[in-house]
Amino acid sequence: MSEYKIIEVKCAEMKMRVANLGGIIMSLHAPDASGRSADVVLGHDTPSEYLKSNCFFGALIGRVGNRISGGKFSIGNKKYKVAVNEKANNNHLHGGVKGFDKVIWDIDTCSGDGWKGVVLHRISKDGEEGYPGNLDITVFYRLTEDNSLAIEYSAFTDKPTLCNLTNHSYFNLSGGKSKDILSHEIQINADFYTNNNAKYIPTGEILNVSKTPLDLRKPTAIGKGIEMGGRLITEANGGYDHNFVLRNSSCDLVNAANVFDPKTGRTMSVYTTEPAMQFYSANFVNNVKGKNGATYNKYAGLCLETQHCPDAVHNPHFASIELYPEDTYTSATVYSFGA
Repeated sequence: MSEYKIIEVKCAEMKMRVANLGGIIMSLHAPDASGRSADVVLGHDTPSEYLKSNCFFGALIGRVGNRISGGKFSIGNKKYKVAVNEKANNNHLHGGVKGFDKVIWDIDTCSGDGWKGVVLHRISKDGEEGYPGNLDITVFYRLTEDNSLAIEYSAFTDKPTLCNLTNHSYFNLSGGKSKDILSHEIQINADFYTNNNAKYIPTGEILNVSKTPLDLRKPTAIGKGIEMGGRLITEANGGYDHNFVLRNSSCDLVNAANVFDPKTGRTMSVYTTEPAMQFYSANFVNNVKGKNGATYNKYAGLCLETQHCPDAVHNPHFASIELYPEDTYTSATVYSFGA
């Protein structure tokens, strides 16, 4: 009997399939302007294909999403070494060689007033991928009657550790009508971004988006933004792969981004309690076998990964990702769909 388990959940006009492998959202159906429902996330047909993939389609990411420079950090006076799985740049990326995307989670259905969903749970053991402490994680994916996907994370630890969880879904709001997201219009409510060095690690500078392709404060076609070119686009392999600092000093649920697909009329708004968000336009996806016979290439989808800033452990002026036994990690992100 296979250890893989897939649960399908329906609520109002939405439907999703979630795997116990990596907490992966394998499909997410939302209606368009004509009321026709289609799958708006990229992925593979079977859980085993995700194990071989390096794209992180739809997965839970942890213990630390994004990058840690050199795979080294200190908490207090203790030094730690975690797996360096982005070897070309000597970085720890998205939790390591076997991050949360590649492990089996406990999974079950759950429901409440106005929502249906799944609950995922696992304990990341002390020393996993080099991280200290037993980290006890619970994640809810809730489909709501107003056509939203709400993701709620919580975690606690028995030793000081790091925690920065996110979801790595790739969205294409055309539902298969377009092979890329270049015509999608995006608005990101951020005035600043974290500047990177050549190894995709923040320099520590928090710079204004004004007069750069990252000025997406007004709805902008993604392809038009990329056409602006320049260092920021070139260094990200000809697209977006940037961390935006959100207008969220209070850690309330705020509107981080809005996306519109002119071909189908679908919209998606992102709300989060996180202080930052990575916008990635799939610049490194190349000839990947996807669902239903599809082949994914550059710009096939877009990721809006809510998070604390990359390499926060080496930048004290960034919001901290340290978690202590007396505290509980909490985070929430909502992807709200309309037409």
